[in-house]
Parts: sequence; C-alpha cells; structure tokens
Amino acid sequence: MVRATVLHEKRRVAPPPLDGGSEEVARLIETYFNAFNAARLREACQLLVKTLDDGALVGVSLSGALTPAGLSSVLVPMMHAGLIDYVSSTGANLYHDLHFDLGHSIYRGGADVATGGVDVKLRKEGIIRIYDLLFRAEVLYKTDEWVYRVLMSDEFRGKTMGTAELHNRIGRYALETARQTGARPSILATAYDLAIPVYCPSPGDSTLGMNVAALYASGRQTGPVVDPSIDVTEMAALVLGGKRGGSPSSVVIFGGGAPKNFLLQTEPQIQEILGIEEKGHDVMIQFTDARPDTGGLSGATPAEAVSWGKIDPEKLPGCVVCYVDSTIAMPLLGAYVMARAKRRRPRRLFDGRPDMVAALQREYAKSEIFKRYFG
Repeated sequence: MVRATVLHEKRRVAPPPLDGGSEEVARLIETYFNAFNAARLREACQLLVKTLDDGALVGVSLSGALTPAGLSSVLVPMMHAGLIDYVSSTGANLYHDLHFDLGHSIYRGGADVATGGVDVKLRKEGIIRIYDLLFRAEVLYKTDEWVYRVLMSDEFRGKTMGTAELHNRIGRYALETARQTGARPSILATAYDLAIPVYCPSPGDSTLGMNVAALYASGRQTGPVVDPSIDVTEMAALVLGGKRGGSPSSVVIFGGGAPKNFLLQTEPQIQEILGIEEKGHDVMIQFTDARPDTGGLSGATPAEAVSWGKIDPEKLPGCVVCYVDSTIAMPLLGAYVMARAKRRRPRRLFDGRPDMVAALQREYAKSEIFKRYFG
C-alpha cells in the first residue's frame, strides 16, 4: 500500500501569494547570475522590467502543470500589479487551478513517487499523480460537478462564444466560490475581477472542454458553443490595438505547445492572413526545456519565429531564451519583476474587445486580401 503520509497536511501545496517582490532575490539575480542559463534568466528578468516600464502590452503563455504546482500564487499578484495584460493557457492549467477556489488540496509527493512504480497502488487508493504532485480523485469529481453546474446556467445555454468570454463567465462563479471558501482566487477568478482576457487554443483538450462536451452529448443544447475563430480574431485585435496605440508587444512564454503558438501567431494572422501592415512582436522571452533541433514548436527560437513574421526582425537581438524548467524560472522572474518594475493599472482588455475587433475589421477591409476575396 502507498504510505499513509503521502497526502499529509505538511505536504499540501499552499504557497502564499507573492507579496511585493523580493529585493534580496533581485540582488541575488543581478549579482550571481552571470553566465550560461543563469545569465539568460537575469537578462529575461531585466528585459521584462524594461518592456513593462516602456508601457508594453504583455501576453503570457502557460504550458505544463504550473497551477497544480501552486504557481498561480506568482501569476495572480502579477496580474493585480498590472504586469500581465492577457493570457494564453492550456485548459488543464485553468481547470486544476479551480481546485483551490473550491477549497480542495494538492500535495507534494517526493522523489520516490516521481520515479513511478506506485501508480497501480495509487489508482486503487483513488489518488491521482502529476509527476510528483498528488491529489485525491474526488477532487476531480467535485470540481467536475461544480463546472458542470456552472455551465448549465442560463447565461451559457446554447450561446456561441470564444474562450475569453467562456473563462470570464466561469471566473465570476470562481471568484464567488473562492470568497465563500476563503481560498486564494484562481487565475480565472482574478481575470474576471480585473477584466484580463484568458484564451485557450485547444479548449477541447482539458477537463473544462470535456464538461462542455458532456453537455453537448446530452442532445439538449444545454451548454455553450465555443468558436475558435472568435479567439483568433480577438487576440490579433488585442495585439494590433496595442501597437496602434503606441504599446510595444511583449510575449512571455512558459513552456511551449499550443499556448506558445497561439500567442505568437497573432502577428502572422495580422500580416499574412488579413494583409494588414505589421512587423511582428517586439519582445519575446521564453523559458523552455525543449531543444530546437527536433523541429518542435516548443523548442523553436525567436530567430525561427522571425521567418514566420511572428517577431520583428529588427528586435530579434533583444529577445531572450532561457533553458530552464518553468517551475524554477517563474518564482524567480516574479520576485524580480515585482521588486523592480513599476506597478501599472490593469488595462481591462476584456472590456475593450468589441472596439478592438471593430478596429481590426476596418483595417482588414482596406487590405488587398480583403478586396481580392470580398470585392
């Protein structure tokens, strides 16, 4: 049997919110991170502070099991400080973060759990493993029930929407629930509160999407219909609107996968597909453990992104790739930026989506591509 202490309270993942940054961490990074990936991490921290102080529009992508590791405790304070303007995330990160809103717990496992060999026993005892993180299967079932009931609300019934609107509506319920349970609010709860748009490039590839699909399978049109075209258009409009308003476009990428590409493809959508004159994102900061030579998107460098029109070629020398696990990089980056960057008022981009989409459509209507197909 698995040791009874495996889900002991002392191993509960419950880091407090990052509070005001850390001067000590900032000095450590500036003084001792001088070479190799330590230097790249220092450069990434300093570059993000600079681009924030320059008024950049900052998009963040999230891949990998970051919220189960408690790292929304870093992201949420950054959102409140106006340091994150919009988000592209896996659905799994958003779903598992809801566990905390509901008052459920995730626990550290340890090296013996991480190496495997106990999974059959874990299954028999109703315990689920994410590498070295553990939680009871009932956490999933109770979160599923909560999500299911939320999605059956009248405001979702048969309504077509993008994932930003879907997440915003779920976030309202999540914030109310967090207040009832006394939990720290999740990314979605905070995003609702601050009107930060949160997108998911593969909404069906998560338990949130599975619950939407369950309502569809009922045959009664009791759930929402998620339209990815809305997301693609809105994200491109956010980037274009920011740049037309004088804000450089900065993307901060944790991991890779679909959230990374979804964040970066806004520029090819603007330039290649819609025919609107643009040059690419101005700043790319990436934390990854993926190699570029396998040809995968997760390891693709800013230089490769230039060839796709994703990054402004004139800005390429300032981009930074740091080869480090995101669970290491994020707390250090957050502590540094919160200590060094100026606080900003949240832009509340979610509220401005209709106007920015309309502005994008006006520019698209003037392009040669639009005239070719629509006269």
